[in-house]
Amino acid sequence: MVVLVLVVLCLPPWWTLFASGTDWPLPVFLAGTAVCAAWLVSFPFLMFAGHGPRQSDRAARVADTSLGVVWVLFTWSVAGGLVDLVLDGLDVGGTDRARTVAVAVAAVSAGLLGWGHHEAMRVPRVKRLDVPLPRLGDGLDGTRVVLLADTHYGPIDRAAWSARVTEAVNALDADIVVHAGDIADGTPGRRREQSAPLGAIRSRLAKVYVTGNHEYGSEAQGWLDRMAELGWEPLHNRHVVVERGGDALVVAGVDDVTAESSGLAGHRANLSDALAGADPARPVLLVAHQPKFVPRAAAAGIDLQVSGHTHGGQIWPFNFLVRIDQPVVHGLSRHGERTLLYTSRGTGFWGPPFRVFAPSEITLLTLRSGTAPAAG
Repeated sequence: MVVLVLVVLCLPPWWTLFASGTDWPLPVFLAGTAVCAAWLVSFPFLMFAGHGPRQSDRAARVADTSLGVVWVLFTWSVAGGLVDLVLDGLDVGGTDRARTVAVAVAAVSAGLLGWGHHEAMRVPRVKRLDVPLPRLGDGLDGTRVVLLADTHYGPIDRAAWSARVTEAVNALDADIVVHAGDIADGTPGRRREQSAPLGAIRSRLAKVYVTGNHEYGSEAQGWLDRMAELGWEPLHNRHVVVERGGDALVVAGVDDVTAESSGLAGHRANLSDALAGADPARPVLLVAHQPKFVPRAAAAGIDLQVSGHTHGGQIWPFNFLVRIDQPVVHGLSRHGERTLLYTSRGTGFWGPPFRVFAPSEITLLTLRSGTAPAAG
């Protein structure tokens, strides 16, 4: 199955760029074919070396980057092939058409990869949104919630990037800061320097964190302990209550939905435990890594769930595949009579260091009470 997937990914770029009547000189054809074949053979070994038991960051960087390159080439080679068919049907382009399409596919792919790498490595833009919560008391109207998700500290050392993200968050003067999981690919010890700047993030009322699915491949309990060490409140199926102006908000968190299958004792997504002892008359902000948890949140009458996980697709058109697994890819959505869900595109990136038509974000959600006028 793995070999089949790799062949399917590699065949359209090879065909469009080198073999579809482009009539390149023989050395160009042979060189292109050799590069495709070398990737097919080496990629599984690089992935195993990079993400297997030994976790070689150098091998992971090569494997992840090459996967992103091939995915973009695959996407635009398929598009180029469709264009070629249309032009052929219209009898447009003549004998040079295939070569023109090949050059266009290569140019578009190179441009998108360059731009996508810049988008992945930059400090995310701030996305601002007012969120009306009818049950929120007037004393908490205007509460500023900053949402981070999917930082994915990993093989590319982004300690400096992490520090700049911290500066951007602190500039937002948050009341509550949330990290919605997938903090890293690697253990707390391995990603210690990259996660360290999170300890400098400031908030007035609370800083909370829940596990994502990636933590369950890299010492989930260790990451809960690490975030506590950095001054965050790990919401391991529990909640805290924040108060201002005589009104209160329950901030609850659950483990990722994959936690139970991880085999780690005491880890599973348990909303009942997370809300145990909470006053049911108070509004609830729930942090759950994956949007697919929202049916359970809606059934429990949660006011607002915040999630990440999807990356907004990260590299178009992967967002259409994400939508098969998740109810929402990004943005604010309503579920049931009361529950709102905000899904972040994520603050970092996973694997391939590219973001194409799916920009990263630091999200500033301003909570509005039921009786307060909406801002702006």
